[in-house]
Amino acid sequence: MLPELITEGAKNTLVFTFFSFLGGLAIGLLVALMRLSRRRSLRWPAAVFTDLLRGLPALLTIIFIGFGIPIATGWQFPFPKYFPGCLALSLVAGAYMAETIRAGIEGVPRGQMEAARSLGMPYPVAMRRVVLPQAFRLMVPPLTNELVLLFKDTSLLAVLGTLAGGKEITKFARDFANARSNSSALVAGGIAYLVITLPLIRLVAQLESRTRGAR
Repeated sequence: MLPELITEGAKNTLVFTFFSFLGGLAIGLLVALMRLSRRRSLRWPAAVFTDLLRGLPALLTIIFIGFGIPIATGWQFPFPKYFPGCLALSLVAGAYMAETIRAGIEGVPRGQMEAARSLGMPYPVAMRRVVLPQAFRLMVPPLTNELVLLFKDTSLLAVLGTLAGGKEITKFARDFANARSNSSALVAGGIAYLVITLPLIRLVAQLESRTRGAR
């Protein structure tokens, strides 16, 4: 029974990680572009967002999204197995990715944008076609590292008491350990995390080496 539980938990963990990463990437890109805007009305909200979400513990953000909003408003999230957890992790990841993306964009020589503008490209087109492709090459290693951190942060979702069918590895392992008074489930859960994270950590190291070599 334990292998089936861990397998199901690993599947749900990957679902949380995948959608949270996509959500965080979209939020991070939007916030990074706002931070780089010349308009103060865009820069300030973006700065407040990144400082607030990076300053608060991720666990507190998860509790606020999962419990605080429904209690305060009476509104229930759609797809309750996955949506609250993915939303909370997307917001947290988005705040960190925003700084990574902003640093990547600023790492592209300004002459690239100036050259594109001199060819008649509007700013949004130049950013999309010239600057961002070069910036993302610089961002691949840190974004992959963010993916590893996000995968591990899914363990914090255990605090939500995720509905049956949507439990991630830690929640499955903890429930099994409590029901059977056997800590082997926690050990198996730790091994499941390592099986996935260790190859990703090695991938990050290789990407960083390639990026340094390309420079």
